Amino acid sequence: MSRDKIILGENLSFSTDTDKTGINNNNVVVCAGSGSGKTMSIIEPRLINTFDSSLIVTLTKRRLVPKYKSLFEERGYEVQDLNFVNPKLSTVTYDPLKYVKSYSDINFLAQSIVLSDPRKRKESSSIDPYWDNAAISLLSAEIAYVMMSKEDRTFADVLKMHDNLNLREYGSSISTSYDSQFERMAEEDPGCFAVNCWNSFKSLPIKTASCVFGTLNTTIDNIFSPEMRKMISDKKKINFKSIAKKKTVLFITTSAVNPSLNCFVNMFYAQMFKQLFEFAESLPSGQLPIPVSVLCDDFATGSKVLNFPEYISILREKKISVTILLQSESQLESIYGTNDATTIINNCDTYVFMGGMDLVTASHISQRLNVPIEDVLYMPIGKEYVFRRGQKPVSTNRYNILKDKVYQRVTEKYNMLVSSGNESDRK
Repeated sequence: MSRDKIILGENLSFSTDTDKTGINNNNVVVCAGSGSGKTMSIIEPRLINTFDSSLIVTLTKRRLVPKYKSLFEERGYEVQDLNFVNPKLSTVTYDPLKYVKSYSDINFLAQSIVLSDPRKRKESSSIDPYWDNAAISLLSAEIAYVMMSKEDRTFADVLKMHDNLNLREYGSSISTSYDSQFERMAEEDPGCFAVNCWNSFKSLPIKTASCVFGTLNTTIDNIFSPEMRKMISDKKKINFKSIAKKKTVLFITTSAVNPSLNCFVNMFYAQMFKQLFEFAESLPSGQLPIPVSVLCDDFATGSKVLNFPEYISILREKKISVTILLQSESQLESIYGTNDATTIINNCDTYVFMGGMDLVTASHISQRLNVPIEDVLYMPIGKEYVFRRGQKPVSTNRYNILKDKVYQRVTEKYNMLVSSGNESDRK
């Protein structure tokens, strides 16, 4: 029986066992303005009260990694550290190529990268999808070529291939630095996936091809820094199946001020949800051996997670849950569009509102509570509303983690670590 608990406020604690609680899923959306204490009120209580499930936790506050590492090790967890801000400090790496097993996986990965550009938003972008599709074809060709021609490959090999690609005008068509390689591949298998994708790109006029190539260059350069490329090649690769079979906490450190890292993290999430879902599908039970909870700080920043509105509606049946931290519903809508943002929120059986000045969010909360909007906009600091499916809304205070004995012990141990100078990765 699970001992895990979800603490959402003062005297407001829930089991993660949905059979016991009667709700449909453990997905939680938290709306609160910047600096409102989402980490101390929601994330840290969840860490303290996790004993049986695996966690994947995105953080912008690096200190939480050394602070909670020993606690999870005491509980029998494997602790993995994926640091996108300072890749040298990572104990594991995310290599997108590791999870490619089929042609559809290649296309999914190429889409995840191309569409991770924050300019490509479904309802707000005026970019013709033709350009995205052309870039996806080019990147798919490169990925497939590396998969078919190189052993022990990593995504760094794909990036190296792309770096060495040159275009030239050749009569009414284009020539490239890889024409001979793809011609040999076409002779061996004319209908192969790599050749088809390559021919789709090669058929473009030189000006169009140059624009597609330049746009893809910009996207790749924004996501894959030199440090990130080195990390992909040098570190131990994350195994999503292992996370679902053995108690694991994976800390992911990203930046609140570097949008390119958000693109990479969201690309990671796209593959992670896909891999976990497909692993659960492959098992007789249709569920993961160990539940996996994903805690997403600053979820709606930078770019969208590919297919997330579709995944969140079916994660529950695979024993996967998400906790999404937002500054406002408007923030979510700006990334996913109104319809998909509504789908995401509707598939979270728990909603916590901790205050904020966003009018769209405040309007929705006032309708849920049937109170004037000013009562929501000017609610006292420290108060919150909690909505749970099948229950009336609860007005309560934020959880005071400073009184939690486990938190006190963890914090005291961490402060001793800092004062002794042994916290080598504080930065």
